[in-house]
Amino acid sequence: MFKHSQLETVKAWLAHPTHAALPLHARIQRAIRQLILDGALGRGKPLPASRALAKSLGLSRDTIETAYAQLHAEGFIERRVGSGSFVAEATELAPSRRHASRDTAFRSLAPNLSRRGEAMFRSGGVRELLSPRPFAPGIPETRSFPLRLWERLARQVLKETGTTALLHADPQGVEPLRRAIADYVNLERGAHATADRVLVLTSSQQALALCASVLLDAGERIFIEDPAYYGARKAFDAAGLDCVPLRLDRQGLLVEEIIAEPRRARAVFLTPSHQFPTGATLSLDRRLALIEWATRHQAWIIEDDYDSEFHYAGKPTACVQGLDPHERTIYIGTFTKSLFPGLRIGYVVLPRELVAPMTVARTLLDGHSAPLAQMTLARFIEGGHFGAHVRTMRGIYSERLGLLAGLVGKHLSGIAEAQVPAGGLQMPCLLPPGLSERAAVDAARRAGIALLGLSSLYAAGDGKPGFLMGFAAYAPNEIDGAVRTLANALREAKR
Repeated sequence: MFKHSQLETVKAWLAHPTHAALPLHARIQRAIRQLILDGALGRGKPLPASRALAKSLGLSRDTIETAYAQLHAEGFIERRVGSGSFVAEATELAPSRRHASRDTAFRSLAPNLSRRGEAMFRSGGVRELLSPRPFAPGIPETRSFPLRLWERLARQVLKETGTTALLHADPQGVEPLRRAIADYVNLERGAHATADRVLVLTSSQQALALCASVLLDAGERIFIEDPAYYGARKAFDAAGLDCVPLRLDRQGLLVEEIIAEPRRARAVFLTPSHQFPTGATLSLDRRLALIEWATRHQAWIIEDDYDSEFHYAGKPTACVQGLDPHERTIYIGTFTKSLFPGLRIGYVVLPRELVAPMTVARTLLDGHSAPLAQMTLARFIEGGHFGAHVRTMRGIYSERLGLLAGLVGKHLSGIAEAQVPAGGLQMPCLLPPGLSERAAVDAARRAGIALLGLSSLYAAGDGKPGFLMGFAAYAPNEIDGAVRTLANALREAKR
């Protein structure tokens, strides 16, 4: 007969709510199987007679017999005529208690990861707030999105395509969306794109990871802005690249440092239209010099057109890709911030020679993007709805930026100094002496306010102390209340 503890284990399996969908015989069969696997029932040990176990559990004998028959068919037990049922002698599945305790000790140790896996794990990844909280940066307003229009377009796609929209899609992206993206970036960003050079991805982060792994080998150098977008730095670090940080000024990346740098690099990463986090725009002469450098050294320019749709002062500068006749530029864009994060559609405009390698590499990551969302987005762009939505949100965001800057000047005077950008979804603020960045960010967090520290975006973590304040996702009354809460928190921290 079972020991009391073993019988209680079987009873627990029967009663546990997560097993409620299983028939009774399956619950008994799995409970006994687990006792064998855990070593609680050793090889050759007898099992209770089916009649006795049925009586102990208050079940029919047929239920127990069905469970035993399944265990026998799987090789966990042996059934001997006239003798009963026993744990199989031949099984190697049941560890001894010594082995079980040893395995438990091993499981408590750190995982045995590759160097690249360890780098990814140490980086902490790139995580976004599931629910927007002031002043988390990089989050768009989704409450104003024309959801009914989107639903109508999705229904049109399903009506016309039927179950085709449920199948696999071209890993490069559906042709209507690639064509719509090419037309859009050519018109609005001055790019030189064609549908056959567009690769649809899930995000700009995926594009950065692809560039890091397809274009460069571990240990090779890449020039990167300093400060830089944290997702890019983490992607390059995880790929084992040697990131060489380069300084910025009001005209963007100091390209002359690239030209003068004796350590040659295979690529350069930059956000030229609206630098993250400073908001600087790379000047035209530096763009042309960068293209000349890349052409001469056969290097790649990885251009992340970050927040380019939302420019509030003057006209945005054309992208570097549109100025590059030599096809050394990889242009990255995303709809995550211009539409909504849950869409999970980004893209790259590639030099012709990279289209096939990048598309093949993409199939190793996730195969393809969801075709229904792609086809719906294509119609959204083709119908002029994307342009109209961006124009509407540009006006809303401009007003919210102005409001935030005014409130910071009013309530955070002497505590933080706003650096009002010409575009984007977040505003940098600098801290004066007397309040550390860490103390400010921690005090804000305790008050329910999310701030991103500026110094962490520098290679050595030694930039000017301050923080980023995202404003796009928050209504005027939310911004007002959050600034007042933040002011109280920072004054308390300063004291």
